[in-house]
Order: sequence, then structure tokens, then C-alpha cells
Amino acid sequence: MASEPPEMESLLARAATGDGAAWGTLLALHQERLQCGLAFRVDPRLRGRLDAADVIQEAFIVATARRTDFFAQSAQPLFLWLRWVVRNTLLELQRLHLGTQKRDAAREASPRDSRDLLVAQLTGGMTGPATAAGRAEATARVTEALGRMGPTDREVLALRHFEQLSNAEAAHVLGIRERAAAKRYVRALERMRDVLSDMPGGLTGLRP
Repeated sequence: MASEPPEMESLLARAATGDGAAWGTLLALHQERLQCGLAFRVDPRLRGRLDAADVIQEAFIVATARRTDFFAQSAQPLFLWLRWVVRNTLLELQRLHLGTQKRDAAREASPRDSRDLLVAQLTGGMTGPATAAGRAEATARVTEALGRMGPTDREVLALRHFEQLSNAEAAHVLGIRERAAAKRYVRALERMRDVLSDMPGGLTGLRP
């Protein structure tokens, strides 16, 4: 498995031998970060209907049942493996709630299709404009700006800013070099800051 901090290595070694307490500690240590990413990935239509804590607990049940799969692989660190389990659990729950066909759920699982989620996040915190027409115009501008980005740049923005992954983690998820992930993130931030600079509330928290 990928390198982990020494304390994590000790817990992982114990969990690999079947130590349930060590495995439970590992899950608890990653829970807050996983919930952060989950908050971004939930379909806007289901916010308020899907409880993040319930999704995480369901994912942890799945992860615990499949933890031998994790210990049998060497590519992903535990956090990214758990993120994958949480993402799949969320997609399945969203499919059930929305009546989505399996083929559509598979399409939504693409790690390079974040535009609608980014639009919802970037426009949701705006304190103005006050009119429906103004809000529609602002949303259209953000959508257009994101549409001019490549899908990988959009996903880097999602992973780094909203899911709070490191450059190394984002690079691992996308299968690109860490330096490339860092460059893409800075480029995406610069483009969005140009678009959002004159929108009240639109730049909340959007910084490297």
C-alpha cells in the first residue's frame, strides 16, 4: 500500500491481522474528510433528503465487509480506497432515490463529470443578485466558464477545493503526475476567480 504516517502504518498493520478495534479507529480518523467530500458529491436534488452520516455509516459497513480487498491491493492509500467505497455507496443511494437506471449511475460515476456539482457549489453561496433573472445570469456565467475548462481541470478544482484532497491524492485519483495536478488546480482557480470577482459572495473560500 502507499506510504502512510507511522501511526497509520501501525493501525493498518494491526487491522490487516484482523484487529477490529484498529480498523474502527482508522475509519473514525478518516470520517470527517470523507464527509467533506460527500457533501460536495451529493446530487443537489437530494440535499436535505440524504443524511451524510447515514451514507458514511452505510459505506463503512460495506468497507468493513470488504476490507480484505483493501489489504490485498497495494495501489491506493486507505483514505482514497474509502473515498471510492463512499462514492459508490452514494451513487447507489442516489440511483434508488431518483429512480435512475444503472447505465445512468455508471455514467455519473465518471470522475471527470463535475460541472453541474461545481455550478451548484459556486453559485450557492452568492449573496446577490437578488432577482431570479440576475441569479440565472450569474449561473449562466459560471456554467460557461466551467464549460471552457477541460474535464480534468474541473475535476481537479472539485477534488482540491471542495473535497480538500492534497495534490498527491488528486493526482492519484486522476492518474496524472502530482506537479500536473498542482498546475491544473492553480489554472482552474485563476479562471474561476476572474469570472466570480464581481459577484457578491461568489469568491467565498475560493483561494489556493
